[in-house]
Amino acid sequence: MDIFSTGVLAGVVNQIVPEYGFLTRTFFPGYQQEVAEEIHFDVRKKTRRIAPFVSPYVQGQIVEKQGFTTKTLKPAYIKDKRVFEPNSSFTRTFGERIGGSLSPQQRLEMNIATETMDQTDMLNRRIEVMCGEVLFRGKLTIEGELYPKVELDFLRDASLTVPLSGAAEWGDTGVSPLDDLDTWSQTVFSLSGVRPRKVVMTLDSYKLFRNSAAVVKIFDRLRANNTLQDTAPEGDDGWGAGNIGGYDIFVYAGSYIDPLDNTAKPILPAYTVILGGDAIMGYRAYGAIRDEAAGLQAMEYFSKSWVEQDPAVRYLMLQSAPIVCPLYPDAMLAATVKQ
Repeated sequence: MDIFSTGVLAGVVNQIVPEYGFLTRTFFPGYQQEVAEEIHFDVRKKTRRIAPFVSPYVQGQIVEKQGFTTKTLKPAYIKDKRVFEPNSSFTRTFGERIGGSLSPQQRLEMNIATETMDQTDMLNRRIEVMCGEVLFRGKLTIEGELYPKVELDFLRDASLTVPLSGAAEWGDTGVSPLDDLDTWSQTVFSLSGVRPRKVVMTLDSYKLFRNSAAVVKIFDRLRANNTLQDTAPEGDDGWGAGNIGGYDIFVYAGSYIDPLDNTAKPILPAYTVILGGDAIMGYRAYGAIRDEAAGLQAMEYFSKSWVEQDPAVRYLMLQSAPIVCPLYPDAMLAATVKQ
């Protein structure tokens, strides 16, 4: 059996349980595939309309239906290509006892699984970064060393991007973060008809929140009756910090290495607070894989391998064409609580 065949590699990929990041799981759990290279997605803006009055003796009044905007984008393509050295099968692998306990074939299969898992982890981290940008800016910038910069605007209302400044910043005397959450929640409700209850704070924002006078008075009392269940796996970037004022509070500290400049960056900027919930109806969308070996099908990702004869070297490549989309962008708010 050729362990590098498309079918075998597909089996390896299918055995990997994706560990999507905290923001992806929380706000973008949906999934969509496209059979074309373009991705089509809808954006709907809700308004708080009321029914019109008319006389019972006249014809009914025609009320304009609420529409939506359909956008189309050819997503940037991901082609994670690895040089695979078969000779590594004859040396001890990571975690194997000194002297070796595995056969070369077993090491080869283990190396395939390890590299494929690393490829999917990097893809999912890229998706997590995209989720963070959409939550924070209401927009998505796609840019690569070999891909021209494209900005995708989801038309979030400008009032849902809140920069606090001056004496209104968290940590300043007389500023109540809980009052701010109530104000921002009402703003989202006025624009979308839903009241967000999930609050994600960067660690620096959470420290200001936790130490504010109003929160100090009630947080310890509420902690004893905390009903928030933190289901984040060990090592996850986000974790539950309790429930207060009707809000589920989460702390987030995700980061990544930017391939454009090879530096570590936070996924959410410093002093960020995100309000949102299931009503965002966020989802991940994937364009078709432009590869005959994949049957030109729509799929989350496709892995394949081949050998270059001179010089002899094997490559392992994972391909994907993802973006993330919020169906209701006005159901989320992003605030910067300190400059």
